[in-house]
Amino acid sequence: MSEADKQSFQNSNLHLVDADKSSKDEPEGDENPERGNWGSQVEFILSCVGYAVGLGNVWRFPYLCYRNGGGAFLIPYSIMLAFAGLPIFFLELSFGQYSSRGPIEVWNAVPMMKGVGIGMMCVSAYVGISYNVIITYAIYYTFASFTKTLPWIGCDHDWNTDLCSTLAEDCLSKNGIINDTNHCVYISNLTESELSYYNVSLPDNTELYTDPFEDQRVRPSEEYWLHGVLQRTDSITETGSIVWQLALCLLLAWIIIFCCLFKGVKSSGKVVYFTATFPYVVLLILLIRGVTLPGSEDGIKFFITPVWATLSEPQVWLDAAVQIFYSLSASWGGLITLSSYNRFHNNCYRDSLIVALLNCCTSVFAGFVIFSIIGFMAHELGKPVGEVVDQGFGLAFIAYPEAVALLPVSPLWSFLFFFMLITLGLDSQFTIMETVSTAIVDAFPNQLTKRKTFIVLLMCIAGYLLGLTCVTQAGFYWVELLDSYAASFALLLFAVCECISIGWIYGVKRFQNDIRTMIGSSYVDFPLFMWWPLNWCAITPGILTFVLMFNWINWDEPDVGEQAVWASAIGWCIIISSIMWIPIMWGYEFVKNDGGLAERWYKMSSPTEVWGPALQKFRNESWEMHRRKGTTMGGKLKLPERNHVATKEPAVRYIAKPGEEGYPNI
Repeated sequence: MSEADKQSFQNSNLHLVDADKSSKDEPEGDENPERGNWGSQVEFILSCVGYAVGLGNVWRFPYLCYRNGGGAFLIPYSIMLAFAGLPIFFLELSFGQYSSRGPIEVWNAVPMMKGVGIGMMCVSAYVGISYNVIITYAIYYTFASFTKTLPWIGCDHDWNTDLCSTLAEDCLSKNGIINDTNHCVYISNLTESELSYYNVSLPDNTELYTDPFEDQRVRPSEEYWLHGVLQRTDSITETGSIVWQLALCLLLAWIIIFCCLFKGVKSSGKVVYFTATFPYVVLLILLIRGVTLPGSEDGIKFFITPVWATLSEPQVWLDAAVQIFYSLSASWGGLITLSSYNRFHNNCYRDSLIVALLNCCTSVFAGFVIFSIIGFMAHELGKPVGEVVDQGFGLAFIAYPEAVALLPVSPLWSFLFFFMLITLGLDSQFTIMETVSTAIVDAFPNQLTKRKTFIVLLMCIAGYLLGLTCVTQAGFYWVELLDSYAASFALLLFAVCECISIGWIYGVKRFQNDIRTMIGSSYVDFPLFMWWPLNWCAITPGILTFVLMFNWINWDEPDVGEQAVWASAIGWCIIISSIMWIPIMWGYEFVKNDGGLAERWYKMSSPTEVWGPALQKFRNESWEMHRRKGTTMGGKLKLPERNHVATKEPAVRYIAKPGEEGYPNI
């Protein structure tokens, strides 16, 4: 042994690299050359922002805010962010970054909970199919915007029906009325008895006239959506044919996904510089345009005016918890996947706060944008704001298109809005697909690491073929089915399992020391940091369990037209296929291990030998940090040869103490 080694061995304490300093002095190139890392910290943050900030921020939050007391809704929303959203968000980023593993292999920390990771992958796969169809709708509308007159203006198209709303308006403008048979009749041709019957007086006084079909009228934008784009049948049982225009747009969507993901985070990390920032540019442009329109102030007041009495209603707090949970994209496996490509000493604590707060601010900002335009629309139509506001598909593809149709140079505003929806959707879809591909590759690293591009290609082909069901004339019902069942109870259950597994089985003190190894003691020893373990162990799982039970009790089947028992059965199969892996893996781990009941439980609930940082130099750091703080890393100090990743000579060298694994013989 050299004199230097002897000197190191005689030193009983290992001098660890300061995490903050280490992150500033990162070497160029990948820290983990086999797995790869983000090109920069900015790429990671933008990818997280793009993943968390999705379509729901634009088409659901503003509606929830209006429905639940306007500005008063921000109080329960902020509280639920602190108690339910941020704790899960920080937990998942830390969990993935520490182990550099995807949503399945990360559960080497608690082997019996690997079913949670498999379930996350299943949910992401299901949602990836339907989510890309929503992007397909946005692509279709983007192409439809390349015209002088938007196709959802007027009732003179092939897809319009006799109940199109502007038919009555056009008839009145021509000195006519709609009669009981839904035909336009000139007032001058009416008899005296007919004039009296319809409350019309000559020459053309129609102030008291009421359209007999007023309650049945459908807006042109809605007819375009239902009959022009979707060509929707009456129920899911009537499949009809494939809508070839949507099929081509779906193909384009999957081609875009493959081109952006074929090199994993190396390619997607560059794309997000545009896709994650462009929506903010468009939202700002739309807000500037919106606030200059007449009626916009009424829409904004409608959005933010607080109704304090709503805070006493349990449904308001439930809506806040559900919205913040789904808005942050927690428990999908995507956050674990994204953070698994971080450098080991990246400050995931700071990143969690930045991304989560930015996501919530984006929701509020989008609310101002949407309601400024909706206020203008209500002003132009002469209706209260409450009668024209909508959410979800109704807002994105019916209400907002109708609003932009009233603007000067409407094709430009339509293009900007729908192109923004495409970029919002693509960011989330990138991570959804990366979650599935990472989970597959991590399961067979030796065979698939160098074939990841091929795996992504196969996934895109499979996604397109399965997605063809969603672009038939009954396809929208399938989108609703997948959206309602795939990401409902399962995600809440996964989040509760994460908290219990990390907080109570793995050990919250051990997890704190994992985080300490990555970001340094200055953060973890700060008194307010105790907020996080308190939430992980008690508050967050308690809140999410309540939300899970409440959702279960108040569950409503999605509208698939004529109620089909087999469609509901498929929906429940989707849910079961996601959560069944939890008990399956419990049983598998119990049977796999030998010994008595207590010994089997210990083995299935204790970290495996390979658990811990993926690189040996960081395992050394972690091992010593846990030793100093009275916990154990869980896995073995030295990685098995097949799991070893060749790296440069580590900056930190660990010399084991007598009695510890790796103690040198001299």
